[in-house]
Amino acid sequence: MTFRTLQGADLSGKTALVRVDFNVPMENGVVQDDTRLRSALPTIDLLTKAGAKVVLLAHFDRPKGKRVPEMSLKPVVAPLAALAKRDIAWSDDCIGAEAKAVIDRLKPGGVALFENLRYHSGEEMNDPAFAAELAKLGDVYVNDAFSAAHRAHASTEGLAKLLPAYPGLSMERELTALDAALGKPERPVIGIVGGSKVSTKLDLLKNLVTRLDKLAIGGGMANTFLYAMGHDVGASYCEKDLAETAREIIRLAGKNNCKLFLPLDIVVAEQMASGVPTRVRGLGEVDEHERILDAGPESVARLKRAIGNSRTLIWNGPLGVFEIPPFQRATMEAAWHAAELCRDGKLIAVAGGGDTVSALNMAGVTVDFTFVSTAGGAFLEWMEGKELPGVEALKV
Repeated sequence: MTFRTLQGADLSGKTALVRVDFNVPMENGVVQDDTRLRSALPTIDLLTKAGAKVVLLAHFDRPKGKRVPEMSLKPVVAPLAALAKRDIAWSDDCIGAEAKAVIDRLKPGGVALFENLRYHSGEEMNDPAFAAELAKLGDVYVNDAFSAAHRAHASTEGLAKLLPAYPGLSMERELTALDAALGKPERPVIGIVGGSKVSTKLDLLKNLVTRLDKLAIGGGMANTFLYAMGHDVGASYCEKDLAETAREIIRLAGKNNCKLFLPLDIVVAEQMASGVPTRVRGLGEVDEHERILDAGPESVARLKRAIGNSRTLIWNGPLGVFEIPPFQRATMEAAWHAAELCRDGKLIAVAGGGDTVSALNMAGVTVDFTFVSTAGGAFLEWMEGKELPGVEALKV
């Protein structure tokens, strides 16, 4: 992938329109998690030190082209200012005379946050006229919101075609990590895909078995594969109507020399609740009232060996119902093992997806992984092999 980079760019005296992801958890107008605000700070710092005026563009929630007071970005100003240790100017609109006046009042090195892009219907429609109104306000465009890069919106794709376009530092770091995991990885490459439904990850599985050396399938979706192979899954969650699809993925993996790892043994219980009695079962030994809720110790030991024999790991989705003890064991053990290998310089590990991030946080290993993406849908679509409009628009 070839992009312009901000390092060394002539930015002094210019206005940089910076697409950020400030779609943060909010409750009663108070930001509950400032992770996404913090991720924008390095790019803001670089641009301000280079003497640019910085205009932050973002969306919040889904106002669908209308002004919805509860979906204003104004509550982000104070916490962002505290994190950045600088004043943040505010504009009640992201285009037009008021937006221009706010920029005109900024000094070089100043920062402003503009109101919710999605108050204008042209944003999600990728309306060229709306993109042109945005472009009038700046000299360069910087996209630092990988999490929105799978959307072809005016601020993620349209604007990038109208101004010199750069990835921000957070975006650049994400793209570099993802390229190391699937673009030009060190082999062997192993993937872990978990979660409950095969139906939500069909494109992902079909893409990965053509690109990886090994793929471990866990969580509820493993039940569908076990059922497709003729094993009784009792009362477990299982998409039985996708059995033939699962068999197709197994055949595709074989055709592409991708070794599949499905559970050898499982942890079962009659209820999905904390502290219930559990048993370790072999395949085909599940009673009709039992539910498969985690991978068993033999499966975990084999997976740890497979990770240890790999150079790159890409992970999306837990191996069991990790939110409920004791069904987090397989996920935790795999995470701890991968983290140890990363610390020893023996493994490149890239992970992403909401549940995956939560599981790695629970395991206390997020900082040990090579890269953990919080991008959600964009990360998943990238793993599926799809082109991301916001990334494609940055290429030169």
